[in-house]
Amino acid sequence: MTSRPKLKIIPLGGIDEIGKNITALECEGDLVVIDCGSTFPKEDMLGIDLVIPDISYLDANRDRVRGYVFTHGHEDHIGATPYILSKVPAPIFGSRMTMALISGKLKEHRVTGIEMNTVEPRQVIQLGCFTIQFVRVNHSIAGAYALIITTPAGTIIHSGDFKIDYTPSEGRVTDLGALAAAGEAGVMALLCESTNVERPGYSMSERKVAQTFVDQISTATGRVIIAMFASNVNRVQQVVNCALQYGRKICFVGRSMVNVSTVAMDLGLLEIPRDSLLELDDIPNYRDDQVLVLTTGSQGEPMSGLTRMAFSEHRKLQIKSTDKVIMSSSPIPGNEIYVSRVINQLYRCGAEVIYDAMADVHASGHAFQEELKLMHALVKPEFFIPVHGEYRMLWQHAELAESMGMPRENIILPENGQVIEISPGSVALSGIVPTGSVLVDGLGIGDVGNVVLRDRKHLSQDGLIIVAMAFDRTNGVLVSGPDVISRGFVYVKENEDIIEGIREVVRRIIGSYERIEGSDWPSIKNRIKDELRRFIFDKIKRNPMILPVIVDLG
Repeated sequence: MTSRPKLKIIPLGGIDEIGKNITALECEGDLVVIDCGSTFPKEDMLGIDLVIPDISYLDANRDRVRGYVFTHGHEDHIGATPYILSKVPAPIFGSRMTMALISGKLKEHRVTGIEMNTVEPRQVIQLGCFTIQFVRVNHSIAGAYALIITTPAGTIIHSGDFKIDYTPSEGRVTDLGALAAAGEAGVMALLCESTNVERPGYSMSERKVAQTFVDQISTATGRVIIAMFASNVNRVQQVVNCALQYGRKICFVGRSMVNVSTVAMDLGLLEIPRDSLLELDDIPNYRDDQVLVLTTGSQGEPMSGLTRMAFSEHRKLQIKSTDKVIMSSSPIPGNEIYVSRVINQLYRCGAEVIYDAMADVHASGHAFQEELKLMHALVKPEFFIPVHGEYRMLWQHAELAESMGMPRENIILPENGQVIEISPGSVALSGIVPTGSVLVDGLGIGDVGNVVLRDRKHLSQDGLIIVAMAFDRTNGVLVSGPDVISRGFVYVKENEDIIEGIREVVRRIIGSYERIEGSDWPSIKNRIKDELRRFIFDKIKRNPMILPVIVDLG
């Protein structure tokens, strides 16, 4: 009797972190990838634009990759697609909204030749030995799916990002029937998101946010400016409906807001009468009480529309005292400082500001504890793997599963790169594959590593000193210099004593050699750096980067 095949589940990102979600599934020689997400750079990643997952494992197994399936179109799930698909191409599958957003990214990065497939709710596709059904779930973007994945080893469910909203704004609820049917048929493992596991009860319905918009827009006497996530098309539709009800025209501001709204209108997911749309240049032609602006910047991003308006850096639109500004979001962990900065500036402009601490202007797109419990109760998995969250979230999700009767030994707290080998009645950790973060800086992908980041941090904290000189080796004399150039270290004109001290140290080092050969320059440069470092630290307790530049005249 042959043994049953095993399924390998390999998280390549999204574990112990928010964002960068990507998971590989492997069975009988076939490999399927769920999502290709990115994340924002951390504060110490100076100059970095984007962080994407290391896909060395996929690259090494590119011949076995049968396709990519996407749960939804948020950046933390599709942001890395142009980088990954250009390296490991394969057919991709997702909802209309997801495919439209990915298509825009591929065009922008000039990635061609990718087979794109749009799937509808409950549609089933076959990728190698994997049978995958897409199940509609509520989330803060249209076209979000959970995945029921049947393999020769057994069935698993990947929840994607979801909430259970019984009164969603677009009227279509999470397909609990499909999830329950899979649970009755038998589910080997559940991979479930953990973002809001720390929050008890149920998440707020989008209908409540819609009522807040009615209350705020109906009482506004000036312009209404609403900042929100561009991808939350259903909420955008609520705002549009309310604006039209109270005689306002709509203007979109911010690149992602314009792009996403355009895509959504083309797909029929966002309905706005064309004569109700304004261009920025048209706003002065209307009274303030006839204008509503939808903009990016709900997270206080420095280059977003709202931030530039608040700090008078926008070319065509500034905040004024008669405006009502609504920030329809809650700060993502780590963004609190940026959000507070923008709110404070909006108040300085005299605007009326409404944000999540004051009114129900935002409903999370992620399940709270009671919704997560319902998912577990419907699916009834044999094994549970918490995903999509920092470690404390994964741990608490494991405890939630255990409180519902899941044996602790059947709960796997994964790590990125860890290979989880699973079959009915059996689970084991069977090794580690290469994983990590790849940093994107401009057009450079992965060419900025820890050494470069360390140098950038050093420069940002302590500045730079360049010591430049020309040396005539034939006659053994300095022809010019040493000249000292300070950048971010000290203001030269007010610190001549330190600058002259630096020159003296360099002259003494050069003068200590009876004869200098060309091969001596590396050791001389190192000696200059070491002695100047000690001299500067003794003088003012600073440690700038020191760069000696010596022109050898021979």
